[in-house]
Amino acid sequence: MLYESSSVMFVTDTLCRIGIGLEKDCACWCQTNKMLSAQADRVMALGEWEERWREDQTGWHRPHVNKMLESNIEKVLDGRKGVKFFFPLCGKALDMKWLADMGHSVVGVEIAEKAIKQFFEESNMTYSEETVSALPGAKVYKSSERNISLYQCDLYNFSSAIEGQFGGIWDRGSLVAINPRDRQKYAALITSLMDKDCRYLLDTLLYNPEVYKGPPFFVPDEQVQSLFGKSCDIELLQSLDALTDREKARGMDFFTEKVHLITLKTN
Repeated sequence: MLYESSSVMFVTDTLCRIGIGLEKDCACWCQTNKMLSAQADRVMALGEWEERWREDQTGWHRPHVNKMLESNIEKVLDGRKGVKFFFPLCGKALDMKWLADMGHSVVGVEIAEKAIKQFFEESNMTYSEETVSALPGAKVYKSSERNISLYQCDLYNFSSAIEGQFGGIWDRGSLVAINPRDRQKYAALITSLMDKDCRYLLDTLLYNPEVYKGPPFFVPDEQVQSLFGKSCDIELLQSLDALTDREKARGMDFFTEKVHLITLKTN
């Protein structure tokens, strides 16, 4: 388990230094904390994300349905039909149309208007644009052909009061994109959006954060557990070597992608 408060981290480090029978666990905690601290103060403002979309600096976007979603979709659906999916920081992911084509409904949140409009235009879908009275300054874009609604707003202004709760969540590039200092707030939001039978598919990345400042950010298994383990069960579904020339150019010598299935505890 990863402890995040400064006081507990101090105690953990102290235990590591004096070595009182917990050498192996303490070494693991200390190493994880050290790696997390390398990116702890990294901040990306919302305007920076919008600028990346304006300038087409969107190397994270994939022009195909995500393979990790495809290979694990049956575990997410668990035999259910017409699941209501949430896509935090959705971008213009083709996964949304793929799920909608299967008969599911999709709600996404994205700060960049360009990404939302490109999603509909590149998917050959017409759409409407409306203001959202419950979210001052926000807009919602709705497909005319599929059950897809994409909100242009700050993710942290979104809540279950807007669209209710969800039976599925696909988090391919959201937890790894938010500012590391906001992870507790993010986890609280996500769990508040989970219906009792929700199946949350979370994609995380492992690499050496001392050689690349992010985003995407390093999110170890210990932190997934610390963020969601109190209220949720967590199952690691898949882990693969995702190192490409893009990561090598950033100085990385390993880059591991993991997918976790997260469900609310029943008791």
